[in-house]
Amino acid sequence: MEASKSSSTPFRLDGEVAIITGGATGLGFGMAKSFVASGAKVVLAGRREDELKKAVAALGASASYVRHDVTEHGKAGELVAAATRAAGAPPSILINNAGVHLKKPAVETSAEEFLNVLNTHVIGAHALTQAVLPGMIQRKHGSVIFIASMASLFGIPKVVAYSAAKSAYVGMVRTLASEVSADNVRVNAVAPGWIDSDMMRKALAGDPARRDKILGRTPMGRFGDADDIGWAAVYLCSPAAKFVTGVVLPVDGGVSIGF
Repeated sequence: MEASKSSSTPFRLDGEVAIITGGATGLGFGMAKSFVASGAKVVLAGRREDELKKAVAALGASASYVRHDVTEHGKAGELVAAATRAAGAPPSILINNAGVHLKKPAVETSAEEFLNVLNTHVIGAHALTQAVLPGMIQRKHGSVIFIASMASLFGIPKVVAYSAAKSAYVGMVRTLASEVSADNVRVNAVAPGWIDSDMMRKALAGDPARRDKILGRTPMGRFGDADDIGWAAVYLCSPAAKFVTGVVLPVDGGVSIGF
């Protein structure tokens, strides 16, 4: 992006192409809306083609989709190639957002269940990041975002596999940033607080005490919206954040500093 353009419109993403995994619903769709509003083209990746089609129809001409399962790690390169064809340009942004949730006490979580969560979040995100980085490094331009969690920052009961996966994101962000930032490829994370979404509702289903505990330690006293995460991700990918890399940005209504 030209320096003059960056200085005059530092929060815009014109000319950028973003792959957003899990982009058809929830936080992914919220981010997609913010990215399109900021001038980017978005390529949504997910397993459910009906949801992807609905999301693209709602987003308009700047959006397209590729059906992809992030647990099929060997097909990450195919996703990048398909996204390039769909958008007409290679991806300059990757949002590692796809995930699964498992609510179980640690003593009841099987090895198979644990591995399923890690395969989706950690190995899936690594495979896609590994697939996009060579092009970004060659072009000396790119941004990778991992959607972390409050579970990356402090202990939350009954989500041991999810906590392990989201905590792994923090280490991945720091290591990747140390490897590729000299090539003008920035790697950061957003750590959402409790954002109103299908996944959050499932996590809190039948557990009113947990819901009250969360709101009780949130200084803003409410849950967030998907676009709160969307605009944070836009900022981290924009010229306004051109000297920001290796950070985990909480977007949580104050949960991480609440009492």
